[in-house]
Amino acid sequence: MKRSVNVGGLVFWGPLLGQHLVMLSALRPQQYFILLIITDGVISDMEETRHAVVQASKLPMSIIIVGVGNADFAAMEFLDGDSRVLRSHTGEEAARDIVQFVPFREFRNAAKETLAKAVLAELPQQVVQYFKHKNLPPSHSEPA
Repeated sequence: MKRSVNVGGLVFWGPLLGQHLVMLSALRPQQYFILLIITDGVISDMEETRHAVVQASKLPMSIIIVGVGNADFAAMEFLDGDSRVLRSHTGEEAARDIVQFVPFREFRNAAKETLAKAVLAELPQQVVQYFKHKNLPPSHSEPA
C-alpha cells in the first residue's frame, strides 16, 4: 500500500485512484478497501477522477474524503453521489455510491466522536451493497 502526503499545489486524483484500481483487482473476494483522502484543494482532473470513481464503484472499495480549510469543495460533494447517481464523462453510471465527503470546517468545534460518526456514516451500507451486488455471503470465520 502506498502512503503519501502532498501539501499545496494542484490536486490530481485520477492517477491516485488508478493505482488503487489495479491493486484492488487483485484482492481476494471478501477483502474490502477504504481509501481516506484528506485534502485542502480543488480537484484539477475532475473528468479523470469521475471516471476512476465510476470504475472503482464495481470494486471492493469505499472512498472517504475529508476536506480541510476553506476551499471550494463542490467537486467533492459532486463525487459523493448522495442525491444522484454519479456518471463518468462518457455517461457510464456508478454501480453504487462509494464516496463519503465530510467538510472538516463543519466539525471544527464538535466532539471528535461527531466527526468520526459523519466520516463513517455511509461505510456499513457501502460494504453491504458491494457484497450483495457480488452475491458474496458474510464470512463466518472467527477473528484472529
